Amino acid sequence: MSIWSEAAAIIPAIMSGDSWEMNTAFKKDGMWLFSAVLTLLGGILAHNIFKYVPFIERHLERTIAVAMYIMIAAIIFWGVVDRFVFSNQWSGSTTIPPFLFMVMAWFACSYNVKLRTHLSFSEFRSKMSPRNQMGVLSMDTVLWLGFCLLAITTSLRFTVLSAQNFQMVDGVDDTMKWWFYITVPIAFTMMSGRVIGNWLEDFGNYRSGNTIIKQAVIGGDV
Repeated sequence: MSIWSEAAAIIPAIMSGDSWEMNTAFKKDGMWLFSAVLTLLGGILAHNIFKYVPFIERHLERTIAVAMYIMIAAIIFWGVVDRFVFSNQWSGSTTIPPFLFMVMAWFACSYNVKLRTHLSFSEFRSKMSPRNQMGVLSMDTVLWLGFCLLAITTSLRFTVLSAQNFQMVDGVDDTMKWWFYITVPIAFTMMSGRVIGNWLEDFGNYRSGNTIIKQAVIGGDV
């Protein structure tokens, strides 16, 4: 079976809703081709949502991150009170927070890609010519999309494997692990949208002669 056929077979496997069929299809090499298309098309869709729905663009990722942070703090706080005051302990108090932290971290990472507060070497790159600046920023875009592709592919495979094995969160009887794992490819799809949006903004500045590389401010908007 060719890689194109393997990639095409993933669509009916997903539509079936059967984790065993999805796991079988996701293991094949065609998954990389499918994920590459998903990364690009999903990124373009996410970019357009961010572009035409400003409320989502400004608040979705950081609202999710803050909500997860508050839930983590609340669970840990109650776990301490429950243990030392009531001599009791919910078994999920030490297993649920790490999953919530995972969700918080990747959505926050997507938002920080928008803010460009990752390693951008702006002090060094700002001294380059506009053409070279656009070159290194385009290289960044390719690397970021490659990172998103890798994360989306592997996390989707891990998610369906977890669903197939009916993995439950340790210490909790009614919470599946894949409910948390599925947020990873979603976050990285949104991240690819941020990456595409950044490149389009940079290319627009390059063509118009405006400043391309600006100093990023941690905790601020750009």
